Amino acid sequence: MAYTTIKKPSDYFDTKLYTGNNSSNHSITVGLEPSFTWIKSVDGTYDHRLFDTVRGATKDLVCNNSDAQATSSTSLTAFTTDGFTLGNEGGVNSGGPFVSWNWLANGAGSANTDGSISSTVSANTTSGFSIVKYTGTGSVATVGHGLGVKPAMIIVKRLNTLEDWGIYHQSMGASKYINLNTTASEQSSTSRWNGTEPTTSVFTITGNAPVNGSGDTYIAYCFAEKQGYSKFGSYTGNGSSTDGTFVYTGFKPAFVMGKYTGGTGDWYLWDSKRLGYNPDNNKIKPNTSDAETTQDWIDMYSNGFKFFNNSGDFNYSGYNFIYMAFAEEPLVGDNPATAR
Repeated sequence: MAYTTIKKPSDYFDTKLYTGNNSSNHSITVGLEPSFTWIKSVDGTYDHRLFDTVRGATKDLVCNNSDAQATSSTSLTAFTTDGFTLGNEGGVNSGGPFVSWNWLANGAGSANTDGSISSTVSANTTSGFSIVKYTGTGSVATVGHGLGVKPAMIIVKRLNTLEDWGIYHQSMGASKYINLNTTASEQSSTSRWNGTEPTTSVFTITGNAPVNGSGDTYIAYCFAEKQGYSKFGSYTGNGSSTDGTFVYTGFKPAFVMGKYTGGTGDWYLWDSKRLGYNPDNNKIKPNTSDAETTQDWIDMYSNGFKFFNNSGDFNYSGYNFIYMAFAEEPLVGDNPATAR
């Protein structure tokens, strides 16, 4: 029996590197039809820029701050069948190197009435990813996510005004949340998810403004764990700079993002395309506009990842960390990973 039903992970998630050219019509070929594209300048201090097909091209979110959604006719101007097209805005297309992370959902989405709040959902049940847009009611409610299984991680952002990016992660549970755009620790509070775990059809939100203000609009990125393709877990750092914590995923990682939950610290993000595998894995911080940090702190293997630094951001002794990871290749199956 194959370890995973997803034989080729890059059909559902892929990292695409490109060089900006300052043109007003720069076409980027990814190799899949992206529904969610996250762009960052590699060597410049430009904001992270997030786009999806449910909100539509030119609708721009920045994950390193709490800003409302903006509309920019010169940013990501179109999603195409095999990538996306850019305008000449510097944050996505200046004359330098960029990285984009791309997920496949299901286009512009369709109506979902599973929750007490109707939502628009673009879902890919094979890979466990959906994009959910809804309008808040100001009271405790449920929202349909379209995955058919319980989400392992949910990222919610209010669109029409300032608000932090709130995260549910299965390793923290529904009585806690953490913000993507800050260095803050996890918060023990039911003020986001009402202390109620998501189900196979809905997630629960309170009536509070960060997730459900009356008349406010929201986007949620929902992820379910799929064996051999994605993993949403936690680990404890060991503080070693020569033999750090090894985290088993069951696949060769293409993307790893995480954070220390017990105190302040930056988020971290590595992928397998920027300078390739071991030991040249350069870190990007999703909560800042900083350029990538060119230091060798992580190795990615056929079955997981391992740290070689005792940083408090990802491997301090006794600290607990959460992470999300997506596969480049499965460990076992019709397209197995090879050791490096």
